[in-house]
Amino acid sequence: MKVLHVYRTYYPDSRGGIQEAIRQICLVTKTLGVESRVFTLSPKPTPKYLSLPEGEITRCRSWMAPASCDIGALSSLKEFQKLAVWADVIHYHFPWPFSDILQLFNFSNKPTVLTYHSDIVKQKFLKKLYSPLMHRSFRALSAMIATSPNYLNSSPILRKYFSQKNVEVIPLGISRPTPDKESSSASDLKYLNHIGAKGGEYLLFLGVLRYYKGVHHLIQAAQSISLPIIIAGDGSKMDSLRALSKFHQLDNVIFLGEVREEQKHQLLKNCLAIVLPSHLRSEAFGMVLIEASMHAKPMVSCEVGSGTSYVNLHGVTGLVVPPGNPSALADACNQLANDRELARRMGQAALKRYEKLFSSQALGKAHVELYAKVVSLKPR
Repeated sequence: MKVLHVYRTYYPDSRGGIQEAIRQICLVTKTLGVESRVFTLSPKPTPKYLSLPEGEITRCRSWMAPASCDIGALSSLKEFQKLAVWADVIHYHFPWPFSDILQLFNFSNKPTVLTYHSDIVKQKFLKKLYSPLMHRSFRALSAMIATSPNYLNSSPILRKYFSQKNVEVIPLGISRPTPDKESSSASDLKYLNHIGAKGGEYLLFLGVLRYYKGVHHLIQAAQSISLPIIIAGDGSKMDSLRALSKFHQLDNVIFLGEVREEQKHQLLKNCLAIVLPSHLRSEAFGMVLIEASMHAKPMVSCEVGSGTSYVNLHGVTGLVVPPGNPSALADACNQLANDRELARRMGQAALKRYEKLFSSQALGKAHVELYAKVVSLKPR
């Protein structure tokens, strides 16, 4: 079976939860006989075609990106048409309004699936203008995927289409690191010494520094947190976050910038807990929480009515606090810091939940079954 994934940006141009989710779907379905390709836009699409372990990536030029919505030129429509003819299933990843334009000019009549990663939260005015086109595209889909029961229950859009029996819940997942990405205790120790950290004695934020991540709340909370906090990631908010940390004269906040894959796993393996302080529903799932679960780490996250509280069960795999509340964040972090047995139990519960719900086996099986279903339903 051949599946074409469609999203506005992809590796190596950008790194984030949706890009990683697509990569994981491609990798795990590959072991089950699926050949995947990814269609995306890029500000510098040279080379145009990239061969990555998950499949071939086709990049067309991003003509402009108003409100973070990359838009391609006429050539991108033509390239998409070629790929649509190649594919057995076209798998869109929402939100990306330009993909609705692609679907509008898609004359291949191939089955279409859409993973609904997030509501449109920030651009409320543009959402009203875009809404008619969005609903037209949704009505034409063969199937929609919600990434958690929590998001399905809290999203008006998903509830509308669920009532039409057109939405399935398939949680995102992630595969364990390959042996070449694993690290030894010696290399871990060397790396931790280099960044000024001690195994088991730091909290970790890992991710792109975007407006909805709530890292400014974590920095405010750091004034009352007893452990060092490592912030691994880069993004548009880096300068303002550094300035905030400097303003509060914090010596327990360490900014690493973007880290390599091996370093990411070193940080996850040796932290006490992962902290995801995202305070808006734009954080629809939190792939980093699955990575923490895979490493048997407890989590601290915020209740924003999304999939983050599906991955991190309050009182079981970690602690869930009100959003935008530095005091509550600090209390939760200190609770884990002061009760290591609690942190250990929650980490083991997170690992068991990962193996049951978020492993590569569960992810691959669910997607392949859905692809087979929509292909079988296609009119002949």
